[in-house]
Amino acid sequence: MQTLLKSTPFRYALNASAIIGLYAVIMLLIKTGILNRYQALMLIPIGFNIILAASLNLTAGFLGQLPLGHAGFMSVGGYAAALFSMSAALPTNVELPLALAIGGVVAAAFGLVIGLPALRLKGDYLAIITLGFGEIIRVIILNLKFTGGAYGLKGIGRQTTVTWVYICVVITLFIISTLMRSRHGRAILSIREDEIAAEASGIPTTYYKVLAFTVSAGFAGVAGGLYAHYLSIMDPSSFGFMRSAEILVIVVLGGLGSIFGSVVSAIALTILPEALRGFADYRMVIYSVLLVGVMIFKPSGLCGRYEFSLGDSIDGLCSRIRGIFSRKGGVSDGGDS
Repeated sequence: MQTLLKSTPFRYALNASAIIGLYAVIMLLIKTGILNRYQALMLIPIGFNIILAASLNLTAGFLGQLPLGHAGFMSVGGYAAALFSMSAALPTNVELPLALAIGGVVAAAFGLVIGLPALRLKGDYLAIITLGFGEIIRVIILNLKFTGGAYGLKGIGRQTTVTWVYICVVITLFIISTLMRSRHGRAILSIREDEIAAEASGIPTTYYKVLAFTVSAGFAGVAGGLYAHYLSIMDPSSFGFMRSAEILVIVVLGGLGSIFGSVVSAIALTILPEALRGFADYRMVIYSVLLVGVMIFKPSGLCGRYEFSLGDSIDGLCSRIRGIFSRKGGVSDGGDS
């Protein structure tokens, strides 16, 4: 049994079953009315916030760099996806995934172009240059006619659903977690721990830094595409510095280097402002105080670098059960003698 729990095919099957089961539960809650329309719609921003946080964590948490232009990649992907869907005349089930793929590829291309010069810098300098690039992207969008300029891009089809968001979240988390478990992920982690030692060991640090940055930007573009087809309008003012800072707050609060932490934090920070709406003018003060309190008492974030594994959890539970029965068996044997 223990060998089965540790086998890779079994773990993949277990995770796939859990993913399908969670989706079935969510749909059941929506269909039966346990989650009302407003609560069901809240699952959509939770989803693209998870994608944004997990993708930024790849650069900020696992790579150990500090980019502040993530909202710029989100805007590029969102506009690219929106412009494609507005010009294409395809069925929704074909049009939306194609639009999201195009948004991700365009954002990844921008990430590659920006990452090549930007990642030569480190620390505060990298943060400043990525912030600058993010603002340049926003200003360019403001001055282009085909993006709607300052008026924004309107008339985008409202095609984002809970199902599509769920699929994109699963794909994002699967790819990032698989990447970080591979030898490429270990190379990225080595750069975070000691870039000089990693380079001395023969690891092409520039390649892996640009790779992580490009993948991160690509998933931000996918989140932007979901965002565009959720609101049906793209406003350039929504992708300023504060948007990038909000995404970074989610990552830091969840724990740098923890995908599970990004998921927990994204859910909490999306729901919390809505849950505090009843406090009117004081809700943002309470929200800020709670954030400050968490960072004071848990500076490593809610989850630190902890990663949840369903297979490990079941394996640990089975080990505890075996331990309980073995202790009982030892006690009874001693009593008989």
